Amino acid sequence: MSTVEITADTLGVQIEQNDIVLLDFWAAWCGPCRMFAPVFEAASEQHPDIVFGKVDTETEQELAAAAGITSIPTLMAFRDGVLVFAQPGALAARDLEQLIGRIRAIDPAELSAAKARA
Repeated sequence: MSTVEITADTLGVQIEQNDIVLLDFWAAWCGPCRMFAPVFEAASEQHPDIVFGKVDTETEQELAAAAGITSIPTLMAFRDGVLVFAQPGALAARDLEQLIGRIRAIDPAELSAAKARA
């Protein structure tokens, strides 16, 4: 699966309807964003069961503000509707793969408890 464009209108549906969603908050003028884009795209091809979404912070300024984005690129990860990772900065391919492994390894019972507390 290749990356998908995420907007304020599609974000909630993607997070609710998919087990794992990775979001790359980026902008075309951002050098580190352009460097991270091929890494993110390659990972999307290797993990077709994960939604790899790209949020253009220039066109989705309100969404970026609501997400608290202050630096780009920023990567966010959701597992079963729960935010489990948020960090600015581009990741190397091996670091992104390790992150995906950690997200897959999260105990679903912990996520259910986190949802109950929210």
